[in-house]
Amino acid sequence: MSFLFQMGVLFFLLTVAGIGGTAALVVLFFRNRRLREQRDVLLQEKEVIYGFVHDVAEVFADAATVELDLMLKRVLFYALRTTKAGAGVIYLFEPGGEMLRARAINGIFPPLLGGVDTGLERAMSKSQHVQQLVATRLISKGEGLVGTVADFGSPILIEDAETDPRVPRYELDFLRVHSLLLVPMRFHQKIMGVLAVVNRVDGNPFIQTDMNLLQSLADQASVSVHYAGLRESLDEKQRMDHDLSVARRIQTALLPKELPRVEGVELAAFNYPALEIGGDYYDFVQVDDTHLGIAIADVSGKGIGGAIMMSVCRSVLRAHAPRHPSPADVLRLINQVLSQDVQEDMFVSMLYMVLNTATRELTVARAGHERPILCSGDKSGFTIIDSPGIAIGLSDSQTFDKTLKEVTLYLKPGDVIVAYTDGITEGMNERDEEWGVDSFLDSIRTAADEGAHSVLNNVRQRLERFVGDRPQYDDMTLLAIRAMR
Repeated sequence: MSFLFQMGVLFFLLTVAGIGGTAALVVLFFRNRRLREQRDVLLQEKEVIYGFVHDVAEVFADAATVELDLMLKRVLFYALRTTKAGAGVIYLFEPGGEMLRARAINGIFPPLLGGVDTGLERAMSKSQHVQQLVATRLISKGEGLVGTVADFGSPILIEDAETDPRVPRYELDFLRVHSLLLVPMRFHQKIMGVLAVVNRVDGNPFIQTDMNLLQSLADQASVSVHYAGLRESLDEKQRMDHDLSVARRIQTALLPKELPRVEGVELAAFNYPALEIGGDYYDFVQVDDTHLGIAIADVSGKGIGGAIMMSVCRSVLRAHAPRHPSPADVLRLINQVLSQDVQEDMFVSMLYMVLNTATRELTVARAGHERPILCSGDKSGFTIIDSPGIAIGLSDSQTFDKTLKEVTLYLKPGDVIVAYTDGITEGMNERDEEWGVDSFLDSIRTAADEGAHSVLNNVRQRLERFVGDRPQYDDMTLLAIRAMR
């Protein structure tokens, strides 16, 4: 109904009513008109919200996994349509909740913090340069207009931005801010980010109705953004779980399927995997007819990286061990190959022993690994077999070669040698207590007379009782060698 038609109706009613009823009719007319305007605003808001919800539903229906960036672009599209804004941006908190990053930008949104740099004049596309500035600049919580909204959770409406000292001023027309509106994005009282729009396309300033509509839209969007973020986290966890599964399969495939049979010697081993993938590894290599290589190692890296490094270590060991009865020489060769490619945050501790199956002479070389334990068959106690050496990948070849020394001993009947990774002694219970070396040694002592397998079973049972249901974050590997009587 046009304004002229409404005025014509009003003039007719006034003529019919006479002067006495004029005041009442005028009040009634404008009240009805205000009610119609309020109804139109509500219908507009209803249409926008319904349209937004429908659009969000399409995003969930069309994608196997909801992409947060796509969701934010849809939200911003409806924000501009709702407020008739020329440009807009959505800031979300980075992990940690202290810094905000622009995750979606539509139109040429002037930087509200930091201004523009000198590169704008030289840029081939000024609009793209400005967009890049907004997208890459982080805003601290409480800093500037965006940071203030994110900190206090209250919207800011600036009808005349050109007179407001909080708004930056630019010489270029396309960067000038005439009117500005910022609202918080909230989910269960938690501020997730800020939705900001600038400059209505019809030249009018933003008003309270625009702010109400934009806040309503931001509240609706925050729910979807929250769950889209959860979906992203779930997808990331699934990818990590897949990587861990692949690494675990690699690790399992590299471990010996069965132990070698050696006359006069009992061998036993177990690998107890933790929730996370470490790089524990043990192996047996036939050096020649009378020498058996026995290795145990721990790669510091987690996940696929650690599993791959373990695989390389195994390959180098198996390539060089048959030609070198000296365990120190083999470790030097492994270090020469791996030290060039080991990352700075990764290293390999390794214990390599060569057993003469005819004489029971055992030669030990240790590259930074846990020291093996000798439990004497004559019940005289324990001996910690100490041989100097640096972990593979921690030093240059010259230092590694110079430091590494071999130790040789003869196994007497009943002697038991135990080699292990630090996950055994560092097992934790619910009270954050470590199992420790003393408990480990006691487990070995009480079962040594019954053989290598009894040692392993006793250690495992006691350790499992100690840690209980607490998840462990390092693999546990144990080797036992017993000279038969």
